[in-house]
Amino acid sequence: MRALTTLLLACAAVCAVRAEVVTQPVEYKDGDALLEGTWVFDASAAEKRPGVLLVPDWMGPSPYYAEKAAELVKLGYVALMVDMYGKEVRPKSPQEAGEQAGKWKNDRPGMRRRMNLALELLKAHAKVDAQRTAAIGYCFGGTCVLELARSGADVTGIASFHGGLGTPAPEDAKQIKARVLVLHGADDPHVPESEVLAFQKEMRDARVDWQLISYGGAVHSFTKPAAGNDPSKGSAYEAKADKRSWAAMTDFFAEIFKAP
Repeated sequence: MRALTTLLLACAAVCAVRAEVVTQPVEYKDGDALLEGTWVFDASAAEKRPGVLLVPDWMGPSPYYAEKAAELVKLGYVALMVDMYGKEVRPKSPQEAGEQAGKWKNDRPGMRRRMNLALELLKAHAKVDAQRTAAIGYCFGGTCVLELARSGADVTGIASFHGGLGTPAPEDAKQIKARVLVLHGADDPHVPESEVLAFQKEMRDARVDWQLISYGGAVHSFTKPAAGNDPSKGSAYEAKADKRSWAAMTDFFAEIFKAP
């Protein structure tokens, strides 16, 4: 038994050495608007893998989310970090981010269109199993992935981290094909209890396969160390909620992507 364990550990070490994680930009278009996403994948993988869209918060693509994408690759997936704003649009302040995010929150058809364009790009990647895809999003990105689901997109699963749950078209939940996981800060002032209850009703009425996990003591942006440690400000990092929510997503993906 000890010999077998040693052999398995040696094989795991060899696989880790052989892994060739690649990060590369990719341009795509929404009409005349040029967008730039980021691929992160293991170039050494021979088999096709599930693909996961990753939608950043309102500040847009950043090294922090590229690291999150790399963590998805370690779990055995191909990741595409989504650009919702445009190649040359990178907010430099919360005020600029609010303007950009607000534009798309007020244009849900446009938000859905951009999300579906990213999903098409993901499914077309040579290393992606197009029948097994998911999307995760943070804050504003959480709103985006839920709208992707409401659009009726053919996607296996959706996971929202401290995302906005409201929508101007809750009746569209009947179009959802994906399984849905919402990871929510129980004390998040930006997503009030009324919005949480409305979301639950929306999911129940549409008979969606959904889960909502609320983390006690967590406010908005609980996965982001850069949010600081003062919950009274409404946004703050919470280490336990960060760890537990990632573990919940990992288990969720293991379930939805399991072999038939």
